[in-house]
Amino acid sequence: MRIDQLDVVLRPRSQWEAMELGTALVRRHAGAIWKPWLLLTLPVFALLNLLGVWLDSAWLPAIALWWLKPVFERIPLYVISRGAFGAVPDTRQTLRAQCSWGWRGLWAHLLWRRLSPARSLLMPVDLLEGGERAQCRRRRRTLAGASYGHASLLTAMCWHFEVMLQLAGIALVFMFVPVELLSESLRAAWSLIGKDTPVWAWIGFNFLAWIGMTLIGPFYSGAGFGLYLNRRTQLEAWDVEIAFRRLRERLTRTAPLLLLAMLACLPISLPLHAQEAGDTTAHANHKGAATPATAATPATVFGTDHADTAGFRQAAARAYEDPQLGASRSVTRWQRKPAETSHREPWKFDFGNFGKFITTLLAVLSESLLWIVVGAVVVALLLTSRWWLPWLRGSGRRRREPLSALTEEALQLPETLPADIIGSARQLWRDGKPRHALALLYRAAVEVLGTRAAIVLPPGATEAHCLRAAQRMPLEADRQLFVQVVRTWQYAAYAGRLPDAAQFETLLAHFQRHGWTA
Repeated sequence: MRIDQLDVVLRPRSQWEAMELGTALVRRHAGAIWKPWLLLTLPVFALLNLLGVWLDSAWLPAIALWWLKPVFERIPLYVISRGAFGAVPDTRQTLRAQCSWGWRGLWAHLLWRRLSPARSLLMPVDLLEGGERAQCRRRRRTLAGASYGHASLLTAMCWHFEVMLQLAGIALVFMFVPVELLSESLRAAWSLIGKDTPVWAWIGFNFLAWIGMTLIGPFYSGAGFGLYLNRRTQLEAWDVEIAFRRLRERLTRTAPLLLLAMLACLPISLPLHAQEAGDTTAHANHKGAATPATAATPATVFGTDHADTAGFRQAAARAYEDPQLGASRSVTRWQRKPAETSHREPWKFDFGNFGKFITTLLAVLSESLLWIVVGAVVVALLLTSRWWLPWLRGSGRRRREPLSALTEEALQLPETLPADIIGSARQLWRDGKPRHALALLYRAAVEVLGTRAAIVLPPGATEAHCLRAAQRMPLEADRQLFVQVVRTWQYAAYAGRLPDAAQFETLLAHFQRHGWTA
């Protein structure tokens, strides 16, 4: 791996910064990731839904798409692992690589490691590094040592994001439903979640699941790749190695200049060395030395024996085979904990420290006030015990609340409609019972609705149900009159706003004109 070609700044990061680095790589190469993702996942989505419809199991494509997520996550991993080194593949190269790249290490993530919470961190080890199984196992154990918890938290967080996107898509559908029809739409949607769910509803659910996977999946793989890069930087000191390589490149560029400087200084140093040599020889001859000085060579200084290179290599190999090399152990010791003696000092005023005095005074006042409040509550409970104690024991008797005037009037309405509705309503209005009169008109309008719209209303039908059912009446005038009757009754029954005598007579005239008299 040519780490000197990395297009990212490597430094020891925290786990959260490493995940942010991975998502930044995904955003940088968004076009190179999502184009092959859509070209690969859309045909698979369509094929799985057709297969589910053919097998009469429309829920099966959602589970199959979820299980095949490691296959699709190879796309962002392939792009950002090459884009981090400055070689961004195009769409054709990425799609061509999916046919042969990464399958050797992918089968484990589709089978026994499919539910691993650290899949985003461990997939780069199997797909990018390769190697023997035992070596990959040791690599996974080493890389996941300090990042397994963060990788698991990343998996849970991305899963929640996908679920929330699906729920948001379902809620978006109901945002376009009118308020008047919202209750019936919710009831219809709830009825779909059963044995008779139509195929189009399952396809819609599967499509929302595919959208959530498409939006979140690349960021999940990118954040895991960021954790992978950070762990390799921490374990293998990539940032230090890159700094040394850059230093070597700078020294290589300046080496010719240093060589020229040494050659320029050579003519100046040679006469000085020759003069020193001549002085030494003359001094020796003056002493009468018969034998010239023996030149110092590496053989005379270090001896003729050379280092045993083969023996050193064998010793180094035996040192690496030592099981204690690189091993770690935990040592637990029991230590006597000194006994802590806590004694409360008596409270006293310290006029030398005014701030401490004020704080102590406020604490004493607050504690005193708290005890006063507790005492007052206890006294109040004792004084009112004759009211709440029987109720607490279950022997208290509740007095019957008198019925309101509106309820009493509603209870006196007849069970059947009279023959002359207009005359009966006018008589009730003259007798000072306006709510009785409006209730009679409302009941008569409901009877006319059931007759002219040819429908049977349920016993507990509300005004809203009646208004929706009134849209089935064939004549527009009948529909408008029914709405007027319902609104008049609602204002009188719930808001206490009664119409005046002129408005009441106008309403009776409309009843007479449209034939709602019997």
